[in-house]
Amino acid sequence: MTLRTNCNGLQVASSLYRFLEDKVLPGTGIPSSDFWQGFAQIVKDLTPKNEALLAKRDRLQVQMDQWHQANPGPIKDMTAYHQHLKAIGYIEEVPAKVSVSTQNVDDELALQAGPQLVVPLLNARYALNAANARWGSLYDALYGSDVLSEEDGASKSGPYNPVRGAKVVAYVRHFLDQAIPLAQGLHQDVVSYIVNQNELVVTLKDGASTGLKDPKQFIGYQGQALAPNALLLRNNGIHIDIQIDKTKTIGLTDAAGVNDVVLEAALSTILDLEDSIAAVDADDKILAYENWLGILKSTLVEEVSKGGKSFTRTLNADRNYTAAIGAVDAKDGVVTLHGRSLLFLRNVGHLMTNPAIITADGKEIYEGILDAVVTVLIAMYDINRPASQTIGNTRKGSVYIVKPKMHSAEEVAFAGELFGRVEKLLGLPIDTVKLGIMDEERRLSVNIKAAIAAANTRVAFINTGFLDRTGDEIHTGMYAGAMVRKGRMKVAKWFGAYERRNVLAGLDCGLRGRAQIGKGMWPAPDLMKDMVEQKIAHPQAGANTAWVPSPTAATLHAMHYHHVNVAKIQGDMEKQDIAAEYESLLDDLLTVPVALYPDWSKEEIRDALNNNCQGILGYVVRWIDQGVGCSKVPDIYNVGLMEDRATLRISSQHIANWMMHKIVSAPEVEEALQRMAAIVDSQNSSDPLYKPMMPNYNDSFAFKAARDLIFKGLEQPNGYTEPLLHAWRLEVKKALA
Repeated sequence: MTLRTNCNGLQVASSLYRFLEDKVLPGTGIPSSDFWQGFAQIVKDLTPKNEALLAKRDRLQVQMDQWHQANPGPIKDMTAYHQHLKAIGYIEEVPAKVSVSTQNVDDELALQAGPQLVVPLLNARYALNAANARWGSLYDALYGSDVLSEEDGASKSGPYNPVRGAKVVAYVRHFLDQAIPLAQGLHQDVVSYIVNQNELVVTLKDGASTGLKDPKQFIGYQGQALAPNALLLRNNGIHIDIQIDKTKTIGLTDAAGVNDVVLEAALSTILDLEDSIAAVDADDKILAYENWLGILKSTLVEEVSKGGKSFTRTLNADRNYTAAIGAVDAKDGVVTLHGRSLLFLRNVGHLMTNPAIITADGKEIYEGILDAVVTVLIAMYDINRPASQTIGNTRKGSVYIVKPKMHSAEEVAFAGELFGRVEKLLGLPIDTVKLGIMDEERRLSVNIKAAIAAANTRVAFINTGFLDRTGDEIHTGMYAGAMVRKGRMKVAKWFGAYERRNVLAGLDCGLRGRAQIGKGMWPAPDLMKDMVEQKIAHPQAGANTAWVPSPTAATLHAMHYHHVNVAKIQGDMEKQDIAAEYESLLDDLLTVPVALYPDWSKEEIRDALNNNCQGILGYVVRWIDQGVGCSKVPDIYNVGLMEDRATLRISSQHIANWMMHKIVSAPEVEEALQRMAAIVDSQNSSDPLYKPMMPNYNDSFAFKAARDLIFKGLEQPNGYTEPLLHAWRLEVKKALA
């Protein structure tokens, strides 16, 4: 039994109560009695509204199912379909002109363009690594990844390989020629960099002296002018730090003494309380909240063992440089740059409840309400940090909260109302809490402009999340017919329209210069060569951020923002009739991706089923048995992919759809699950904490959870996986207790 403390009618898990009373409230200046009274009133007032929004989701899904049952297959009459969507309230009214007026947004979101990390907040080491990933070694990222081949003796395994090192240096010199070109000559021919009268002076190997093609790209330096340790340069609004040290291994062999080139990489990071974690009770929530508190108080530390050495990892300090000719924001001749990524926090959406608090009428609290109150309360340590605390997050007095899985403008408005109530409770100025809108549900995609309008004074971020969006696409059109195979989703009409419309909506509503327009995750952390080749498409599309799975990926993806001037692309797009193009893409957006003639061979169907079942089991077994919400999971071909609940939603809904339309049978699915369970067991055989599912699969909570996700997929709200995952994880916790 969970011990509970009564707080104005809220039955609060005593462990959570003590955490807030002992570790959080004393530093905020808010009296305990006022806090709990206000918290209870928020729960009382907003719970019915939350319930009503979820009831509307269910009603609309029933009406969509009825439509597709009466009109199976591809939509033949788009006009009639539009009329149906408007009649049932699926399509919402949009103001004639939506104009965002968000204030006090930090530059990393409003003005700069660069990568964005997403990491589980339950893992303190990941959270620290991500916060510190604002700056990353391009030398290390290239040396340790597959961007450069291992041919011709350039192996990356074992001790330092000078052959591979030379490849890295050549690659980076070519990058510098593109990002910060010299007035004459190439960076590969430089033998010295010095500073003279605040300008960068470069000597080439032929003895010629030159400078930068654009001298104002030189922002500052560290060390002595005639013998600098570091050179700070800026291109497209983000920075490059050339580090010079002839005493180090690399610098010793470099003609100019360059030992590393460090890029400003993860400008922002989303610390995640949602898809990438498994938090099913008060103990889980406290661990996440403690990490958030530790980061904002700059007290979070982790003991790390690496390369036979142990050290304490803390948050990076800011970086200071002597100002040079290109510095425009120097103070007393010093340029200070943020040493850490600007942090968002992703709260839970509107659906889930959590037993951490039981409401006055005996129900679990809506977890989104719990997150809003507690995480913004903790954020006061950052907003009100003392001058003695030099490490902080916001410099504009804002709190950044991403809200996932919202379905409509009215749900976005509800999030805004919730944040407003929290601000009032905590005595914060209105609109202190900035909102990140995840465009990852079909109904929200249709109504994205209306959603932005509903948060026009708060919105600091919109993005596309292809994975959850695909899961919702399948569930919404479940009765239309058999869906195309997963690999074909990205070439379906709806996908291209979805990605394009999101950017157009953001620009037409005035997000440029005020907020981020983002793109989704690169899912394969080991395939960095492919990422470098492909992910440049995101900034080219006008997105000023995109998700990456690791600090290494952030550093490599940062190169794309030097190659592409996103601000210019957005400005050029705004000169076009983007409002008209936005409207013209609605029909494509609403095109349901059913297979016109599902004539797949038995082998193709079997391969697709195997792939889905293996992916489900590989993810669920860690979630249920070990409480790991996101990890690199080997797929059926042993390629490591970052899996979370969004990928699980696709796979489970896809099989449920194929079962409904008799592409596969229930016995075939059961057989595939058992066969794939043996493969997943084999893939995890080296994990001492792993519990095999086979041969006693009927005794495995993880296997039963995976089975439920498929066979109960139709009845899950909007196809979400969380209710079943939480229920089975709690069963495991009970068994362990």
